[in-house]
Formats: sequence, C-alpha cells, structure tokens
Amino acid sequence: MNKKLITSVVLACSTFTASHTLAADDVRIALLVKALGIGFFEAAYKGAQEASEELGDVEVIYTGPTTTTAEGQIEIINSLIAQRVDAIAVSANDTDALVPSLEKAQRRGIKVISWDSGVGEEGRIAHINPSSNSLIGRMNVKLAADAVAEKGQQSGKFAILSATPTSTNQNIWIDEMKKSLGEFPNLELVDTVYGDDLADKSFREAQALIKNHPDLDVIVAPTTVGILAAAQAITDLGLIGKVYVTGLGLPSELAGHVHSGAVHNFAIWNPIDLGYAATTVAYNLVKGEATGKEIPMGRMGSLSLDNAGNGAMADPFVYDASNVDDFSSIF
Repeated sequence: MNKKLITSVVLACSTFTASHTLAADDVRIALLVKALGIGFFEAAYKGAQEASEELGDVEVIYTGPTTTTAEGQIEIINSLIAQRVDAIAVSANDTDALVPSLEKAQRRGIKVISWDSGVGEEGRIAHINPSSNSLIGRMNVKLAADAVAEKGQQSGKFAILSATPTSTNQNIWIDEMKKSLGEFPNLELVDTVYGDDLADKSFREAQALIKNHPDLDVIVAPTTVGILAAAQAITDLGLIGKVYVTGLGLPSELAGHVHSGAVHNFAIWNPIDLGYAATTVAYNLVKGEATGKEIPMGRMGSLSLDNAGNGAMADPFVYDASNVDDFSSIF
C-alpha cells in the first residue's frame, strides 16, 4: 500500500493524527495517550508508525486530550466509537473511570487494550505492562553486576536506594532483586535505604551509604528521583569511577551522568517498543490472530497473558553511552 500524506483533524480537546490516508480495507487503530505533547508518548507513536509500515494495512490514529484527565479521554473514546474504529489502545489517566466507555466500545465490536497505564479488566481484552516485576528486579541486579565488571573486579558490593518504605512497586522490585542474587554470586547486597522519592533526602542517603560502606562499588536506585540524586552525590564527592550508580531512570535526566562516567548504564522501558507492541497486539486481536493467552507482537515476540489479561512486553531497555543521546530528547 502506498503511504500518503499525513492527515490531521483538530477537535475541541484533542488532535487526531492518522499515519496515512485511509483505505477501505485498513485496520483502524486508535493510539489513545494520556495527553498530547509528551515526549514519551510521541516516541510511542513512532513505534506505532513502525508497526503500521510493517503490517501494511493499518491506519494508526494518534490522539489524546490536551491535559491528563479521564474526562478528556472519555470524550475521545466516545468520538472513536462514533467513527467505528477497529481497535483502541489506551494508556489510561484513570483505572476505573474509563471502563464504562470502553465497555461500550467493546459492545460495538471494537477491540480494546490498555498499555503502559492500565484500565480495569472489564474495560479491555488485554493490558501490556512495559515489563514485569521479576524482569525489573533481575535487571537491576544485572546492571549492578555490569558496573562491577566495568571496574575490572571479579566481585563487588552494592546497596539499594529506594523510594519510600511503603512504596508497593519498589518493595516488590527489591524482593525480586533479592531473589535474583543467586544468579550473581559475585555480588553482595550490603544495605537498603530510602530517600522517600525526595531529591534532597535521596542525595543525603546516597552520601550516607558511601560513608557507612567505604568499600561500596555500586548504588542501585530503582526510582528516577533516587538514581539522579545518587549520580549527583557521586559526582559532587569526586567518586566517579570508584562508585557507580545504576537503576531505573530517564535518558533526559541521566545522559550527562552517563557521559561523565558516574552512571555506567541504566534501564527503563523503551516507549518506541511499547507503541509498536500496542499496535501489533491490537492489530492481531482485530485479525483474530490471538491463540489462547498468546498474542503476537511482531519483533517483540509474543504477549503471554495471565488470568487477569495482563502481560509483560520485555526486559527493561538498557541505556548507555552508545544510545542514551538518541532518547534524551524524547523523554
């Protein structure tokens, strides 16, 4: 199919951008994001366009409200129902508020999935998590092992700088990190501290870790606030190359610290892959290509669903000096 000029229709609360002019047999998939103008979601749209080019008979409608509200997304969902799109792939602003509108869409024969930020089970067929708790936990330990290897050591010590002691996802990831330690016998976890996802407290906790553990090799922060604060602490203390920082972070915030050497590498989901996966999953649901609890995701493999319809896309994506600049202007 020949790709034609991009067409845009500006509505009161959103912009609809189609990847090419609609053909009669195209599968029309709406990629509904939390809000327009956000780099992460614009990168996801690039992935959706990649999927469209690869599949050949897909019309991707990129849309979202101007602000991150459930009301804005509900208005757009109702408009998409009226347009009789084939599928809606939504990153939700509210887990529950969107469900009635999405149930209505499903009754009209529209395939609905959520991705990145999910909706209740009744409102969708499947939800694509960027990764899984076990994959995230293991990746954080692997990153620590990578940093120790970068120092040229056979073994090393690391500490965890987390968010709050009651942060559910952080605690789950830390538990998974501990479960993964058996795969990395050269690593020793010496401490876990909490910066409450506050930059100043996380900075102080990172400094305290270094003071309390003079032979510390790596600080792992599975929180974007914590990893940035720890990298700044290492830099200010003149410990670049002696103590590495890694964990989960954003390319836009960490590119400088990667190039300085304070951060050897770090991980977070790749939004391009996420948009690609959402589009291919929605497409294959429309085409009836899902088998049992497996849905093809093109180059991302296959999405395996649990009993609640949740699946994990992939390992967190690793960023380092070779690729961080490619993403730092995106998110």
